[in-house]
Amino acid sequence: QVQLVESGGGLVQAGGSLRLSCAASGSIFSIDAMGWYRQALGKQREQVAITTTIGSTNYADSVKGRFTISRDNAKNTVSLQMNSLKPEDTAVYYCAALGLLGYNMRRSDYWGQGTQVTVSS
Repeated sequence: QVQLVESGGGLVQAGGSLRLSCAASGSIFSIDAMGWYRQALGKQREQVAITTTIGSTNYADSVKGRFTISRDNAKNTVSLQMNSLKPEDTAVYYCAALGLLGYNMRRSDYWGQGTQVTVSS
């Protein structure tokens, strides 16, 4: 069984910073990519930032220059440093482990339970 546990959400004023962390645990052989998605009230879930095993990263245009994703492949953890936060960053943020290969040799995508980030103006 694989679990993703997130931490670090909360309430912050515009211009402030937050750091989200996520740890994947369980019978994990490898993970192709880890990243963060978010879903604001009434909107579709969108990709925020993602990083692959070889270190390539991709950011949503709306967060480029403000957010930084980092990953520890050995520990199966991923973090998202969010600076210069804006009210429009308010959303539930979900950690994702994509293409996770378990010891059963099956590859699947896994999601965390979500953590609320609220940015006040």
